[in-house]
Amino acid sequence: MTQAKIGIIGGSGLYKMEALKDIEEIHVPTPFGPPSDAIILGTLEGIRVAFLSRHDRNHSLLPTELPFRANIYAMKSLGVEYIISASAVGSLQEEVKPLDLVIIDQFIDRTRNRVSTFFGEGIVAHITFADPICPQLAKVLADAAESLNLPDVVVHRAGTYICMEGPAFSSRAESNLYRSWGGTVIGMTNVQEAKLAREAEIAYATLALATDYDCWHEVHDSVTVDMVLNNLRRNSNNAQRVIQETVKRLKDNMFVSDSHSALKNAILTPLDLVPPATKEKLHLILQKYL
Repeated sequence: MTQAKIGIIGGSGLYKMEALKDIEEIHVPTPFGPPSDAIILGTLEGIRVAFLSRHDRNHSLLPTELPFRANIYAMKSLGVEYIISASAVGSLQEEVKPLDLVIIDQFIDRTRNRVSTFFGEGIVAHITFADPICPQLAKVLADAAESLNLPDVVVHRAGTYICMEGPAFSSRAESNLYRSWGGTVIGMTNVQEAKLAREAEIAYATLALATDYDCWHEVHDSVTVDMVLNNLRRNSNNAQRVIQETVKRLKDNMFVSDSHSALKNAILTPLDLVPPATKEKLHLILQKYL
C-alpha cells in the first residue's frame, strides 16, 4: 500500500524537515540491508511524504559507505514515485556563488568503489541515462525555488554535477580539471541515487546547494570544514523552503514521467530465465513486467 508518493532525501546539513506534521518514524527492511536511517513519514502541504537523512541524522556515514540501494529500494517500497534530493556541493564556476541553488541536469561519475545498479546475479538491464534527471520534476523544483525570491540566492536552472569518491575534498589540480570539463558543482553522492532511482522507475531531481568555491578559486580561501558547516546551516533553511514549495506544486500535478517506465525496454534477460532468488529479491522493481 502506498504510504507516500513523494520522497525527500536530505544531504549534509538537512537532517530533518521542520514543517513535517503527524510524524511517524519507520524502519524499512530491504533485500540490500537497512537504509541510512529510519524513514520519517509526515504530512507536508497536505500530502504524505517520506523523508530520509542520507548520512543518517548524526552524520555517521561516509559517502562511500552509504547504502544507496537500500535507500532507493525503501523509497520504492513505500510507493514513492518522485524523489527530491537535496545535496551540499562545492561550486566549480565563478557565477555559482556560495549559497546559490543549482537544479542539476547532468552528471559526471568519478566514483570508484560503489555499486550503482540493482541488477546482476542472473539479470541484465541497461537503462537510458543520457538525461539523468527527470526534466518535469526539475522544472517544478526550479520554478518553486525562483518563486520564493530567496535573499542573496541565485537559482541556476541547469548544471553538471561532478560526483567524486571522497571523503577528502579535491586537490587544486583536480578542481581545475573538473572546471575544464565544464563541471558546475562537485559533490559525493547523487549520481548513484539518480541511477538507482531510474532503475526503480522513480522520477528524480537534485537541488544542489553551494557551500563554497571548492579549492580552485584564487581569491577565496580553500575549502575548510568550518566554512562548509557555516554555509550548510544557512542552506538548510533555504532547502526546506524550496522543498516545501515544490511539494505544494507537485501534489496538484502528479505528472507521468518517462522515468516511470524506464525498464520497459531496458531488461535484456528473458524473465523466465532469471534465477528465482534474484527474481524474488527484485520483485518490487520487476513486478509489473513479470
